[in-house]
Amino acid sequence: MQFSKFSKSQILAMSEGGFFGEGNAQLPSSLMLMIDQISHITNTGGLYEKGQLDANLNIEPDHWFFGCHFKGDPVMPGCLGLDALWQLLGVFLGWSGLPGKGRALGVGNVKFRGQIYPDAGSIQYRLDIKRVFSKPIAMGIADGAVIHNGDIIYQANDLKVGLINQ
Repeated sequence: MQFSKFSKSQILAMSEGGFFGEGNAQLPSSLMLMIDQISHITNTGGLYEKGQLDANLNIEPDHWFFGCHFKGDPVMPGCLGLDALWQLLGVFLGWSGLPGKGRALGVGNVKFRGQIYPDAGSIQYRLDIKRVFSKPIAMGIADGAVIHNGDIIYQANDLKVGLINQ
């Protein structure tokens, strides 16, 4: 893949399917899409010299999750930030040309150090790729962070995403 960044319209195309080839990695659509833009993607560099991905999500006060988590005390659910990191690892695998549909396979350790409120403005995501396998199934392992105003507020180590063929 030639792109080193992806716009909102390209992110939306990834959620429609076929962006990385028919039957390959696809982002969720609508309410579960937790990415607005990928500002940088590379298969070199990063903490482990295996690749890195930077992305962001603009936080809107009327996002669906603020109305239900928690009533009268709105915060973004931490699991959505974690899901965004899995989504991005799936994008990295698709961008790398590996075939199959992305599925979260696990995470080693997760730490929450802060919260995302309706007035956050935007959050950033960073993935540092640790390993990519092509056999027996395509799989990626990465460390990821959700960042707000320069501070890491969620950190996940050993995120795992596999690509399955159906």
